[in-house]
Amino acid sequence: TPGLNEAVAALLPFVHIQKANFNPQETANLLWAMAKLVDNGQEQTPEVNEAVTALMPLVNGQKANFTPQGIANLLWAMAKLVDKGLEQTPGLKEAVAALLPLVNAHKADFKSQEIANLLWAIAKQGELVELNVVTSAFESLVYRISTNPQLSQPEISMSLWALMVCCARLFLDSNANKNNLFEKHMDDLLTRLENTSPDNGDDQSIITMAASWLGRACPVVRHYHTNISKTQADFRDQLQSSIPFLKIEEEKSLNSLPPVDLLLPDHNIVIEVQGPSHYVGGDFKTRKGSTLLKIAMLQKVGFEVIEIPANQLLNKDLMKPYIDQIEIRIGIPPQGHDSVSLKRGSTDAAYVTGEQHLQEQTNPAKRKKASNQ
Repeated sequence: TPGLNEAVAALLPFVHIQKANFNPQETANLLWAMAKLVDNGQEQTPEVNEAVTALMPLVNGQKANFTPQGIANLLWAMAKLVDKGLEQTPGLKEAVAALLPLVNAHKADFKSQEIANLLWAIAKQGELVELNVVTSAFESLVYRISTNPQLSQPEISMSLWALMVCCARLFLDSNANKNNLFEKHMDDLLTRLENTSPDNGDDQSIITMAASWLGRACPVVRHYHTNISKTQADFRDQLQSSIPFLKIEEEKSLNSLPPVDLLLPDHNIVIEVQGPSHYVGGDFKTRKGSTLLKIAMLQKVGFEVIEIPANQLLNKDLMKPYIDQIEIRIGIPPQGHDSVSLKRGSTDAAYVTGEQHLQEQTNPAKRKKASNQ
């Protein structure tokens, strides 16, 4: 209501003014409350961001005094704020880094809801959290979830999605040691979620993805809403204009997975135009867990995935290096264009390296498999 919005607006400036006086419980409660408001539709105003920024240093300073519930609530709150569009405020990465060691230290003290929240929050923040830290936290917590017969449907759903993201990150990192136990726990949680017969779209989507990952028959037929951004449409048009004979399909659902932006069906190539919502804090560098999961799932079923940050497709000149490299990938000889260099997340003017860029994001074994099909 207007009254609620006015009350929140009136209180937010005091967060900054009083920040030196909050105890650990109050710090955790404030961040949880702001995340909960934003999750329920409160506008993420500059005042909200300023209040969050004011509290971040306290998380590091008070880390020794948070309760297990406070640790879980804080990590959930940070992940939720980021998921709803919070920019990478000063201190966010440091606050997350300060809390993560506490997860292992208190692993025996978390309740099932707190464990589900923790797994979801760690997974959601994607590349903001180093993979070895993710796997360590999951190894500490997952067994307690999978052996608990009293889990609620939301707890099962959150934990299953988080496990998929963890497995996806291990899959995408060729140097990582795989943990087969994670997939066993995933299989157990999938069976439990299926048995609850969920009727909401989010849970059905999780069931679909988990079944695809595990190679199981999918009991759910998902119908996805599609949304074509202007950047995606402009790039598609430019790609089609440059390669008129190229067959391009758009917003296609493959293996019942969420639809891909562009599909080159004759070449087993998927092109994903990644807007700011695919990155932590919209930074076009740090990919979210949901982004990593989609890429891994597509690679796992044999597609080569080309990711293109949307901020690198703002005009035809910026599009050209990507189109040049797509031509190379589909077997069209270079036409005397310059070789340009790009690594994912680069903001330099000379972006692309197609070859480097694609090799960085595509599992070589999968790429070979795709090209042989």
